[in-house]
Amino acid sequence: MSTRQREKAAARREKRVATGPQASLRYLRMGPRKVRLVVDMIRGKKVEEALNILTFSKKSAARPVAKLLKSAVANADVKGGYNLDRLVVKTVTVDQGPTWRRWLARAMGRATRVHKHTSHVTLVLGEGK
Repeated sequence: MSTRQREKAAARREKRVATGPQASLRYLRMGPRKVRLVVDMIRGKKVEEALNILTFSKKSAARPVAKLLKSAVANADVKGGYNLDRLVVKTVTVDQGPTWRRWLARAMGRATRVHKHTSHVTLVLGEGK
């Protein structure tokens, strides 16, 4: 490994430490618009409050987002140096993943394209007051 590559890797490591504990969920088989509705409910909330909101939400995206939040808390616990009672949801981003294209048979030998959307969700925790 060259010196330049080592420097870049060290810079990435420092940046990751500065952001705080995080978790990411990639290729979630759900449209980004639907996931953003759920994510907007928990942004800026304490972890315990966010988990309560997700647990009692009727949206189908709430279950994978709750699992992601629990993973981020576990990452904070393993990483150490964080008070788990003071953790808040600092940032959550939902990006569009690749779209799966499928065909649906229709009348008279035709076919219709079906778009199956996916999402990438990234959750970063931080310490609140």
